[in-house]
Amino acid sequence: MAGGAVKYRHLSRNSAHRQALLRNLIESLIEHESIRTTWHKAKETQRLAEKVITLGKKNTEASRRRAWQIFYRPALLVPKVFGELRERYADRPGGYTRVLRIEPIKEDQAASAILELVDGPKDMRFAMTAKTLAHQRREGKPINEITQQNLTKVTRFRKDGAGELEELVKKFEALDPQEEAAAERPQQKQVYPHTDPDPTKKPKKARWTKN
Repeated sequence: MAGGAVKYRHLSRNSAHRQALLRNLIESLIEHESIRTTWHKAKETQRLAEKVITLGKKNTEASRRRAWQIFYRPALLVPKVFGELRERYADRPGGYTRVLRIEPIKEDQAASAILELVDGPKDMRFAMTAKTLAHQRREGKPINEITQQNLTKVTRFRKDGAGELEELVKKFEALDPQEEAAAERPQQKQVYPHTDPDPTKKPKKARWTKN
């Protein structure tokens, strides 16, 4: 139907190239559990990742065949989807992934993001919540409302979430605040590197041409 709403992002690619791109991204996500890419690629990969994990939770012959069709390396990744990830998200009704905006990582300043699996070893919100709790304990401040909300979110469906969070908080408390601040100080990234002109080369003269 002409003028209809677009149901997905084309990502400036034809259908075959777009599918190959998303299959590569979903493989990297399942293998490493956290990837950095552009915002639009992350959002499209997130949709596919939610479907793949849902296939793993169904754990039927049909869902296994479908998963084998998605991955380029199914022998490596399908067992993880139908094993470790299925058990991790057994009690979670949805929302197995999270997209976090970050500073642009490409020279064209395209919107960038981190796509990660929640409740895993690389869950950034879990780590940031632990760090915030450690900071508040150092200064003797009570837990504010936002931190309490994040605390509930990151431990609600995570197995032994409260125990793992407490261990991570203790690790942050053991760090020296000055060393921690120095390690986390962002480095200035020169997006467009500037090269000094060669003093031995003479500047080019402008050439005028007749129209």
